[in-house]
This record gives sequence, structure tokens and C-alpha cells, in this order.
Amino acid sequence: MIYPLAILSALALARFSIAAPAGSSSPSPVTYASDDPNFSLWSPGDSNIVPEPIRGSKGAKVLGPQNIPLDLQNPDTLAAPSTDAGDVPNFKWPFSLSHTTSYNGGWARQQNVHQMPVATDLSSVNMMLKPGAVREMHWHSSAEWAYMLAGDIRITTIGPAGDIYVADVTQGDLWYFPPGHGHSIQALNTTEDGAEFLLVFDEGTFSEFSTFQLTDWLAHVPKEVIAKNFQMDISAFDHIPDKELYIFPAPEPAAIAEDDMVIPNNSPMPYTLALSKINATQLSGGGTVKYADTRIFEISKTISMAEFTVEPGAMRELHWHPTEAEWTYFISGTARVTSFAGRAAAQTIDFQGGDISYIPPSFGHYIENTGNTTLIFLEIFKSPLVQDISLSQWLALTPPALVKAHLGVSYETISKFSKVKQSVVGKDQT
Repeated sequence: MIYPLAILSALALARFSIAAPAGSSSPSPVTYASDDPNFSLWSPGDSNIVPEPIRGSKGAKVLGPQNIPLDLQNPDTLAAPSTDAGDVPNFKWPFSLSHTTSYNGGWARQQNVHQMPVATDLSSVNMMLKPGAVREMHWHSSAEWAYMLAGDIRITTIGPAGDIYVADVTQGDLWYFPPGHGHSIQALNTTEDGAEFLLVFDEGTFSEFSTFQLTDWLAHVPKEVIAKNFQMDISAFDHIPDKELYIFPAPEPAAIAEDDMVIPNNSPMPYTLALSKINATQLSGGGTVKYADTRIFEISKTISMAEFTVEPGAMRELHWHPTEAEWTYFISGTARVTSFAGRAAAQTIDFQGGDISYIPPSFGHYIENTGNTTLIFLEIFKSPLVQDISLSQWLALTPPALVKAHLGVSYETISKFSKVKQSVVGKDQT
């Protein structure tokens, strides 16, 4: 939520020395945490202001060149909260800064450790296909997890046992291809513009442009060998491409997946999950969540996900993930995230639709809706299960005297901490 500078200045309070614990005759060596307000000082839509690195009495105007549109998008980077400190690796990457490669049929852009070095566990590709266009038959050594952003897609895949799977997915649905499984992706003609989707891979070094393509492989095999392999005359292969196609236009597929099948699906488990048809869990703090891990999407052994909505004024509660990094993709709305790296190091960064954040394992963080519309994002993990630890639940279930000794809060305050993980909390709960 955004507050005018005048209100923030009026709210500012001085620091006070903390009182000694009851029964102690010596003063405490620490001070109270400051009550200085640390709200975002402007929103990305405030085009009538010139953003400045000034918060309260600290900072000064920018006198040299300034990228005002970029500064408007990042209020908590230019005018950082006073709680930020130390050195935290950059954990933001906008897909808008990724190089986009265009094809006769669509485009693709990616994010891996070259764009965001901190993201060592997971990488991603944002891809769009025109109606009928194909991401050619290929495979790779990393697992592929996908979320449909718009339109409809038909996927095909084959496993080592010769088991095949053909299915259609729509906006909000998922698919997963295990490492090495051959597969293809084709946009259906259900919309005029085609389809767009997010791909996530379980290696931070993965590159979408160094996969094993069908056309690239056969272009580098002697044609005599190809003919011998398929036990056909060499003339049957006169028209195979001399280089990879990658993304290309193709005839529209059959109206329904069953009509496209050579044989009926015979895979032991589905490679897709109709997440769009699963009801979200309503959260009392102002939002919803859907989980997709091996408990409901069995084949997705290495990647799991939580899809959150957070209403204006609410936030994803303070929490951390014990052993896995959180790779987050923002679909819509605006947010800010503070990543706590330990040893007095923390940084706050702002996000909007199309941005990626990456929180390393065990880093404490929250995701706050800073706008006036619903915030939608995906939390993705290199793990078969989604797991987190809630700060509020931890404090509520710890002996109250121990919590009081740490934080100096009253027993009455401690009694109000939620003993149940809330996931999303909001101003209407205070």
C-alpha cells in the first residue's frame, strides 16, 4: 500500500532504549527496532512524480542521468526501507530484459544463471506460439515443468518403455516431462492469437537453445544411415530439413486430442494436470492458494508449485523454505519482497507481472501486495513437495517465556499469534 510522503513523515518516531526484563536490575544492551515508516514511497503508475532516493531525512536528489521509468518501477530499491542492510545477491529478473528470439510461428526468451546468477537450482523459458505453430519434437537432460498463461496447447510425449501420451492443456493447467522424454508442443486454433506458456527446468544452467532437436539431429546424420535405420529407400528422405526448425508453422491439429493419437494413451500416469479445474483454497487473510506437487501430480517428481492470489492490503506471511529455493513468477499485480539472508543482511525489491524472483533455501521473506488489484504469482520449487515454515506458527507454538525473552513482547501479544499456518495475512485481521 502506498502512502504520501507527508503522512510517512508524520508517522516517523524516534528510537527508544529497550527496558530490562522483569526482575533484572541491569539495562538491556540493545535498542527497540525503529518505528520509522517503511512503506513504498510511490507506485509504478505515479508518472507525475520524479522518483528520488530520499526516505525521511536521509538521501538526496539525483543530479546526474536518471532512468525515471525504471526507478518508478522500483521504489524500494531507489528509496530503500531503513530495515534493508548488508549485501544480498540480486534476486529479481524481468523477462522484459531477456533477449527474445523470433521465429516464423512464435518467439522464445529465457532466464538462467547467465541472467540471474543467484538462481542456481531452476531456470525458465517464456514462449509464445501462433495458432498451429509447433515447438518441434525434442528432448533434454533436464525435467520440464510448464504453466499455461494463455490459449490452448496440445502436448505429445514418449517414455523409455514406449508409453505415449497426447493431451490438451488450457490456461492455468500444467504439464511435466521427465528428463530425456521426447516431446512436442503445438498451439491449437482455439484463439486468434495462439498460446503462451511458462517453462521451468530443474537446472539453473539449462539453456533452451541447446536442446536435442529432431530436425537438427537428422540434419547431421548421413542420409544413407537414416534410410538404413528406417529400412526405406533413401529417396523417402529427400525433403528433410538441413537445419533445425525449433518453432515453425504447421497444419492445424485435429479438433480433439483423441483424433490425433496413433494409439490410445498408454502411459502409467498423466503428464498433465488440469489445475484450472481444481478449486482454490480460500485463505482468511485475503487470498487463495492451489498446491500442485506429487500428492496430486504424481509424475512431477522434481518440481512442485503453489499458485497464490493475494488481495490488496494483504501479504504472503513471513516464512521460509527449509531446504529448497523459491523461484517465483509474478503473473499480475504489484508486490514487494524483502529477502533476509542472515547476519544483518536484507534487501527489498519490487515486482510486477512478468518478473521473476529467487529466494535461496532458508532465506526468510514475505510477498506483500502493494497495489490496488489482486496479486497473482507462482511459487515454484525443485522438490516433489511444497514445504514452508510460518514465523507466526513457530512463535505461537514455542514456550511463551522463551518468545518474550527474545522479542520483549507481552504474553497477551504472544497469545494472539496464530497457531495455524495462515499463508496469507491481511489488514482486516489486525
